[in-house]
Amino acid sequence: MAIQWYPGHMHKARKEIEEAMPQVDLVIEVLDARIPYSSENPMVAQLRGDKPCIKLLNKSDLADPEITAQWIEYLEREQGVKATAITTLQAAMVKKIPDLCRKLVPSRDKTEKDIRTMIMGIPNVGKSTIINTLAGRVIAKTGNEPAVTKTQQRINLRNGIVLSDTPGILWPKVDNEASSYRLAVTGAIKDTAMEYEDVALFAAKYFLTAYPKEICERYNLSELPKDDVALLEEIGRKRGALRPGGRIDMHKASELLLHEYRSGKIGLLSLETPAMAELEKIEVARIMAEKEAIKEAKLAAERLKRSGKRHND
Repeated sequence: MAIQWYPGHMHKARKEIEEAMPQVDLVIEVLDARIPYSSENPMVAQLRGDKPCIKLLNKSDLADPEITAQWIEYLEREQGVKATAITTLQAAMVKKIPDLCRKLVPSRDKTEKDIRTMIMGIPNVGKSTIINTLAGRVIAKTGNEPAVTKTQQRINLRNGIVLSDTPGILWPKVDNEASSYRLAVTGAIKDTAMEYEDVALFAAKYFLTAYPKEICERYNLSELPKDDVALLEEIGRKRGALRPGGRIDMHKASELLLHEYRSGKIGLLSLETPAMAELEKIEVARIMAEKEAIKEAKLAAERLKRSGKRHND
């Protein structure tokens, strides 16, 4: 079952962004470098239209560098998009963003008018830290959990760039089940809105296939566990996550795996590739078409039923 988490302030934020977008020259979308596809909000593309966009692959210090390079090439195939990998741990990377803005909106820069930008991104992707680094002072509240920013604000960076900050918004329904799990694995969804074991099993299954060497090294395993459950059990045994009687505490083992992944202790691991995204987009389109067909069939049946009832009357 897909994980859903859409607090009320996110609905309000979407309406405010839609109203402000006509006055924006450029959109900056902050993505999680470990999950660029799953952290790319489809509403951003809808709202920005043909406005130029900088896609920042943040937390690149936690992602697989080879896969991040693939993502940059893939994202820049879209007209008007410039993608770049950054980490907020290196302020110099962040401070290059204004120059990118000027390159994408040269006409505005030549008139000596401020470039009006809007920065957007899902919760807990590092957006507020980027804003504070650009401003050179603490403006946006930061926190290692989603949904810290709840209101929109305008920030004059005093360098020809005016930045509109927006709350981190997810979308009302994540149609791709795998994406919802990846969002949970990376911490974009509040821990209270997910089942730790369920999410950890998803991560464990992927790691066993994509990063077996890193898993064996981190948890000092002589051989690869046969499946996701076996991996969590091994982690529980190795780390002393035990209940009375020597039973494995699967919840504690799940917490260990997820927290160590999020902190980069397991290694530089990405959760998706452009090739995976292309296949999942096709599958999501198929599922959506099926749902739409079922909906249309139900509506048609209801219309026929009402028509027959009027005829009998």
